[in-house]
Amino acid sequence: MAAVLAAVSSTSLPAQEAGGKEVPKAILPEIMDLQKEISKLKDNQFDLQKALHDKSGLTPEETEKLKTLGAEMDELKKSKEILEGKLAEMSTATPSEAVPTPTEEVAQNAAEAWLGTNAVWVLMAGFLVMFMQAGFALVETGLTRAKNAAHTMTMNLMDYCIGMLAFWAFGFALMFGNIGTNAGLGITEAAGLDKALAITIGDTSYSFFGASGWFPGGEMLTAGGVFTLFLFQMVFASTANTIPTGTLAERWKIKGFVLHSIFVAGVLYPIFGHWVWGGGWLSKLGYWDFAGSTVVHMAGGVMALVGAYVVGARLGKFNPDGTSNPIPGHNLPFAFIGTFILAFGWFGFNAGSTLLGTDSHIGVIATNTALASAAGACAACIITHLKFGRMDPSFACNGMLAGLVGITASCAFVDTWAAVVIGVLSGILVVYSAIFVEEKLKLDDPVGAISVHGACGAFGGIALGLFGNGKYADVSGLFYGNPEQFMIQILGVVTCFLFFGIGGYLMFMFTSRVVGNRSSDVEQVAGLDITELGVEAYGKDPIPNK
Repeated sequence: MAAVLAAVSSTSLPAQEAGGKEVPKAILPEIMDLQKEISKLKDNQFDLQKALHDKSGLTPEETEKLKTLGAEMDELKKSKEILEGKLAEMSTATPSEAVPTPTEEVAQNAAEAWLGTNAVWVLMAGFLVMFMQAGFALVETGLTRAKNAAHTMTMNLMDYCIGMLAFWAFGFALMFGNIGTNAGLGITEAAGLDKALAITIGDTSYSFFGASGWFPGGEMLTAGGVFTLFLFQMVFASTANTIPTGTLAERWKIKGFVLHSIFVAGVLYPIFGHWVWGGGWLSKLGYWDFAGSTVVHMAGGVMALVGAYVVGARLGKFNPDGTSNPIPGHNLPFAFIGTFILAFGWFGFNAGSTLLGTDSHIGVIATNTALASAAGACAACIITHLKFGRMDPSFACNGMLAGLVGITASCAFVDTWAAVVIGVLSGILVVYSAIFVEEKLKLDDPVGAISVHGACGAFGGIALGLFGNGKYADVSGLFYGNPEQFMIQILGVVTCFLFFGIGGYLMFMFTSRVVGNRSSDVEQVAGLDITELGVEAYGKDPIPNK
């Protein structure tokens, strides 16, 4: 009985059912045990009282037993009063004071596990995308000359660092300043991401950029997964930021590059990103870009195109008659290793863009990504063999990257056969685009970034409007009976070209006047490692003293 009393007194009673009228199922066993004990004691007490009438007196043992039963009865009455008091408290408790039922606790634990899974998935994907910076650095360094290797590596390191700070200071606010909440990442209204510059037409608000979340911190630290989203989007900004460094390698001044990194990661990229991913006007019209064929890659490619025009070609690239001279890179294995790193990181780039670790479509996205990369590399190798009589290793790398760029917008929305087709077309496009850029536009692009990211990024945005199958998020394209989506995709691609073309041109003209962009001919001959950094990437071994 003492055990029953202790159990009743120490039990944390769950809340009642809605309305507070029913007794909770969890407490029924204690009530039944208590009733049994009381009944048993009453029977024993009745037997003793009967014996008292039958006999003139009780033995000392019987008298002691009666006292014990009376004391136990008193304890049971007290436990009954405690139980009734707790039930009364539960009947008058407000919803906020009530203790969760077992079912509610299970649901709460499941929700927390879901949010945790999503956060871990998105962060791991972001870490993969961050590692892509190493891939870009190796590809760009390998396809340029040894005397500029340290300079090229430095730009790839610093565009990540500078871009991160710029995106934290004001880029994130411009891009996601009015996203409100995000259930998958647990972002709540406490984050305060609820302001934007917008116009309202009819019942729809079309925003141009966010206006809250500057220098994120403070209350946002406890407002759900704000910083999960921040880190993931920050590495995307760094990717867009790094693309022009390959095109402008071997003649771009560090000072001009620094201003470019601040402006791209802090202003240009976030504004267009808001239009597509931050709830802006393009997304309201129905434009889709799942992981960034246009938002990231075409953006960087168009800025590389404008930069190549403003800064000019490397010394010795073009002859007076307009013909071009090949300037081979110094380390092709670097380019291959960098390509593998980029292809590996791209799984985080595309599959991570679900922002949900529990999305069953992740496998489809990753598979489409892999298939397109393989198809792009194979197509580029075949085309170069047919065109030049031999397979070109650098185009094999760029063909793989072209396939990855081409599938990035539609990786979640197309069948596997369409991913292969997109990869093949991207691999072909990158070869002919690179030839066109050099021979017709007379632009110098040492690594082919204009073609890989610019041309294939534009194609990727349009391909979604062709091959979308309607099986994911109801996004279908022209070949599946939705010509409207195809037209919207063209609008988005044209908008991307105009925005980054005009914005990039103004930016490069500004930096040219303020700090200068182009290194002098003397500096280019000596190499930017020495003239800009004062150190060689591959220093000569010192001769030991004899």
